[in-house]
Amino acid sequence: MPHILLTNDDGIHAAGLKALAAGLEGFGTISIVAPSREQSGAAQSLTLRQPIICHEVGERQWAVDGTPADAVIVALHRLLPEPPDLVISGINFGANLGENVYYSGTVGAAREGALHHIPSLAISLCSKGAGVKFDTAARVARAAAGLVLKEGLPDQVLLNVNVPEPWAGGVKFTRQSKKITRNQLSEGKDPRGRTYYWLFEQRIDKDVAPDTDYAAIFAGAVSITPLHLDPTDTKSLNHLSHWAKPIEQSSK
Repeated sequence: MPHILLTNDDGIHAAGLKALAAGLEGFGTISIVAPSREQSGAAQSLTLRQPIICHEVGERQWAVDGTPADAVIVALHRLLPEPPDLVISGINFGANLGENVYYSGTVGAAREGALHHIPSLAISLCSKGAGVKFDTAARVARAAAGLVLKEGLPDQVLLNVNVPEPWAGGVKFTRQSKKITRNQLSEGKDPRGRTYYWLFEQRIDKDVAPDTDYAAIFAGAVSITPLHLDPTDTKSLNHLSHWAKPIEQSSK
């Protein structure tokens, strides 16, 4: 049976993680290593200036006082007797679309798995409503996991899967969208008169490219975006290479 590592950025007790584990019951051997508390927006950050404490909370289940990427690293290097066949991060409560994948701890954990040459996917439910159910997303995760284990993924490619709520039944492979929101800050004062800021996003009124993750979700379809770890822009690499000589000469 395959060995699957589950993690997330919503924390070890998150409903989405529990639903994912339940949805994979009987599918393989499941290990869960996740942050002890919510780490949304942690991306692929690491804990470098304090120790990473690990708590065993159940059979093959550990809570890590650290980031999602920390959890994957600790799992792979210390907790698991052998590398898993697959890493699944989620089910995140909320979408991870467009340029938000750079901030997402859910995607960051899957990226850490891919960095270790392990097939990995991140899965998110595109809803923030109260009482939301993760069952549909769990079924999508199980189906995607089966295909990854059967056919494999290119090395250092991960899948970013987003499931709409409600789901109309379609599935589209998509490109990562350009940003369709802008970061905003709401300012206030605390009881001691100190200024604070709440960060939030505001939708920009602009067109969404039809082959992107946002377009799929807006159409009620599951979006699956293959992401590669190498962000090098080959066109710019060739176009800008003539800058090397004047930069060399500047040091003389």
